[in-house]
Amino acid sequence: MKKLKSIDHELRATWQAVAKVYNERAAKHDSTMATAFVLLNIDKQKGTASTALGPLMGMEPTSLSRILKTMEDKGAICREKNPNDGRSVIIKLTEYGKEMRKISKGHVILFNETVRKNVSEKDLEGFFKVTATVNKLIAEREIYKNINNKEVKNKKD
Repeated sequence: MKKLKSIDHELRATWQAVAKVYNERAAKHDSTMATAFVLLNIDKQKGTASTALGPLMGMEPTSLSRILKTMEDKGAICREKNPNDGRSVIIKLTEYGKEMRKISKGHVILFNETVRKNVSEKDLEGFFKVTATVNKLIAEREIYKNINNKEVKNKKD
């Protein structure tokens, strides 16, 4: 299969380009895209239960733990006992974290506004429809459901 015709290649290449541009912006604030993503997913008033953050962002607990530790060390977040569940903690933004969240949100808004100015509404609707379909097929395990652990061989290499 040609790279330019491969859906997964285009998704991956585009996401890598997006991550690169976000990481370049974040580096100017001594941060990373992953940190900004976490900041944007923490409720800025009430905080967010640590157990809810991973699933909310589609992130593995180990990766999230590392990011949260770094954020805590930098003073962007603090941890408080969850009053509803003594086994978990609430992740809250500090004043510095709220400022970093505001900066991150600004970059996301600017990114989206720039793309929207350069892509028609119809094309964006198609993009969102395609990504929703891909996510649905993956979630419902439809992609490889008829394989039965047999090696897949391409007709054309």
